[in-house]
Amino acid sequence: MNASKKPPLGAKLEKYWETIVGSIKDGVMIVDKEGCIVAVNPALANLTGYGEEELIDRKCSVLNCSLFNLERSQGGRHWCVLMRTGEVDSRRCTIMRKDGTFVHVLKNASLLEDHDGTLLGAVETITDVTEMVQSNPRIAEFSLRTVSKGSFHGMLGISDAMQPIFRIIEGAARSEAPVLILGESGTGKELVARAIHQLSRRNKNPLVNVNCAALTESLLESELFGHVKGAFTGAHSDRIGRFELARGGSVFLDEIGDLSPSIQVKLLRVLEEKTIERVGDSRSVHVDVRIISATNQDLRGLLETGRFRKDLYFRINTIPINLPPLRERIGDIPVLVEQFFEKLKTNTGSGIQGIENGAMDILLHYSWPGNVRELKSVLAYIFATCGDPLIQPVHLPSDLLGHKNPVSPRIAKSCKQELKKQQLLDALAQARGNKSKAAQLLGISRVTVWSRLKRYGLSQD
Repeated sequence: MNASKKPPLGAKLEKYWETIVGSIKDGVMIVDKEGCIVAVNPALANLTGYGEEELIDRKCSVLNCSLFNLERSQGGRHWCVLMRTGEVDSRRCTIMRKDGTFVHVLKNASLLEDHDGTLLGAVETITDVTEMVQSNPRIAEFSLRTVSKGSFHGMLGISDAMQPIFRIIEGAARSEAPVLILGESGTGKELVARAIHQLSRRNKNPLVNVNCAALTESLLESELFGHVKGAFTGAHSDRIGRFELARGGSVFLDEIGDLSPSIQVKLLRVLEEKTIERVGDSRSVHVDVRIISATNQDLRGLLETGRFRKDLYFRINTIPINLPPLRERIGDIPVLVEQFFEKLKTNTGSGIQGIENGAMDILLHYSWPGNVRELKSVLAYIFATCGDPLIQPVHLPSDLLGHKNPVSPRIAKSCKQELKKQQLLDALAQARGNKSKAAQLLGISRVTVWSRLKRYGLSQD
């Protein structure tokens, strides 16, 4: 046959491309120049726990790769370190699976360009090295350096649950409307208030904090609005309140659900008329403040019982921000641990070098009823009591070691057997029920597939 009539090699390869990529045991991912995933192979889907269709058209940041996070945390203009360096050669990092657990991987990546040198995207190969890391006691410490700071004006979060919160904060900062921050104790409501103030046009003026649950009604009224000399026993001189101190700035009313009915009425007047009256005085004083409120209580429930005014609720709830509890953003735990670890190491001079995977797994699977505040306290306890270079499960507080309840159905899948069951179901779905093909996707024998079907109580059909 005349050589000129033979199809070019590229055409031949394109014909068998799906077979070639599908047979590769390492994960393969192709992204466009904006970091949007356009193709993945079955091995990558199996490694991450996502179905192929769940990854296509999503940003590669869904995998929370520590290299991506490192570039973002350092303020780089690129969405990934790859776009800055042009290639990634055997870099060890971590990615996050769909169930929230982290996998140690070895990544290679290169940019894709057309014949004119125009950037089209990138191709990445990802190799699971978790077993190697766990088998080597020196590598087994959790790699704190590979996890980014993920900081947003003092708050940490790389999880999908926190990204909308950061966007709402930025929007709220551009507004003058009242903000209501809702969330469990320890979720960081004060940090949100501080971020809103720092990003707003009022940031050159004070942010004044008031804990509404910490004072009696009479003391709180004086703290908020001030008083004049002789207004009550002990009022030996005039005193301005927090609203006047914050003039031109913001007032953060924490635990607003604890306000008494009489102070709720006065606060409503501040919102509606921008005026206050000092205790013992009938003169009105104009105050230019932005009010940010927070509570861990169910305000709607308080409305039904009459403990909170409806008109006040609708005024303070103009921009609501609901903070997720830590158990719903476990992807942020390593980032938070890193920050607390580094601060404690600096402050205490401790010789602790890292955290073993077993200890980190316990931190990831605990339900954290005290949220970020509790996590910080746990790390402080460990630094006070641990005398070894690596934090191990034995160094954790007994409350964490004795915790038996699953955090949530999503997190429960991270248990080893449940993960294997889910991987089997995913592989069978991709293989359209073909057990031989599912075995190839999982890298196990067909007999093992049958055995696991029986073990997990799944139908053979």
